[in-house]
Amino acid sequence: MNKFKFFSVLILLSILLISCSMGKSKKSSMTPLQIQSMQTRTYESDYKITFSSVMSVFQDLGFTIDIADRDSGLIKASGTTDSTGWVYEFFTGYSATSQTIATATVEQIAKKVSVRISFTQIDKDSSVYGKEDREDTQILEYKIYQSAFEKIENAIFYRENAQ
Repeated sequence: MNKFKFFSVLILLSILLISCSMGKSKKSSMTPLQIQSMQTRTYESDYKITFSSVMSVFQDLGFTIDIADRDSGLIKASGTTDSTGWVYEFFTGYSATSQTIATATVEQIAKKVSVRISFTQIDKDSSVYGKEDREDTQILEYKIYQSAFEKIENAIFYRENAQ
């Protein structure tokens, strides 16, 4: 009976590990132009106000600003990291973390300011045997981008009217 329990637990753990490592390999059916269109908005605003608004919205969304270079227009921010927890790691010898990264490029084009944002989910897996995997998945959900751009627009409006 003890051997049966041991093999049952072993099989269950194997199934769990296999299902966790199967990844989220969804390929997008969107064209690069569709992705760019979803990720880009143009504002009739001051460059500095727009840049500050994007940074502020990233922080409001729970991101920590890693890089903010006004001259190049680049903003890179990291979300919090979620992990499997020490109990799971202790019993399986396997750990997994997930984190979302946000990037933005802000650029002056004639009298308008263009903002392109991108969200990427980074999943990392590692085992006690030294095996490490990393999968970066671009988040391509229209509602997420629409919500972020609405918040940026509100932040721009607030900053322009506060002066």
